Amino acid sequence: MYLGSFSPDAGVQRGTVDPRTGVLTVGATVPDLPDSSWFAHSADRRIVYVTNELPEGHVSAVDAATGRVLNKQSTHGEAPTHLSVHGQFLLTANYGSGSVVVHRLAGDGTIGESTDLVTHTGAAEAHAHQVLPDPSGRWVVAVDLGTDSVYVYGLDPASGKLRARQQLRLPTGYGPRHLAFHPDGRRAYILGELRSEITVAAWDPSAGLFTPGQVIGTLGDATPPQNFPSEIQVSPDGRFVYAANRGHDSIATFDVRGERLAFAGTTPCGGAWPRHFTLDPTGRWVYVANQRANAVSWLLRDPRTGRLGSPAGSAAVNSACFVLFGRNAR
Repeated sequence: MYLGSFSPDAGVQRGTVDPRTGVLTVGATVPDLPDSSWFAHSADRRIVYVTNELPEGHVSAVDAATGRVLNKQSTHGEAPTHLSVHGQFLLTANYGSGSVVVHRLAGDGTIGESTDLVTHTGAAEAHAHQVLPDPSGRWVVAVDLGTDSVYVYGLDPASGKLRARQQLRLPTGYGPRHLAFHPDGRRAYILGELRSEITVAAWDPSAGLFTPGQVIGTLGDATPPQNFPSEIQVSPDGRFVYAANRGHDSIATFDVRGERLAFAGTTPCGGAWPRHFTLDPTGRWVYVANQRANAVSWLLRDPRTGRLGSPAGSAAVNSACFVLFGRNAR
């Protein structure tokens, strides 16, 4: 397992997990990777790509087996918060400068030169928070918290250039942070950080267009306190959606009912300010990076009902912000 944190000297730590008990044991630190806020595997899982969320942002390629840093490249922007792999390209969102940068990946998985940089504009200052390919592989989707928009781009495989297809404008002050696609590739769930809401959007992969639908609160019908949702994920079987609530310090569970979500409840996350979480490969455990608790906690999950149990344990990780299972985890 790889663990990310906002730390100038220990931004990445490696760990191991006992799949039977869920217990996480934190191990060695990977040096020279400060403020490592997001990770993604290469297609063959030999390399982990890492954002270094600094004023002069960069992305790093790390050997997944040894933890050795292979190379780094500038993101040509500020505070990169998210990255993903799309074929022969690495896509990165620069939160501070509101831009999306594309890098070509070399045959050995190292990060090559950038091929494009697109800066968002709007009535408010742009803050690109996520960028990822759609499930069909035909489109690139960028979520911008500052412009209250989700952008759809095509990506030319020869030039590495982005071309605009759609700007889905959400209500002013929605603050879209992340989205997660349903496994059927026809729906997406857009998480609003500033309104504690999820928008269910139909997705047409042939046209590259979103159509927004149901809006539901991350705390059900409850009036949210000071709460800022951070992460959203869909179970691999597509039956459940989960969202992390920072402030309320919980994980919300939703049942997927066709084109709609039904709120099932919240479970304490086992810490404070859950910035990220992930399901383990067995589907039996959920690991939560609790940034202000300086810990990663784990909760038992029932794969049949989708319900989460009380926190079962935690491990110390300074300013924890991300959890990624290693190359051999399936």
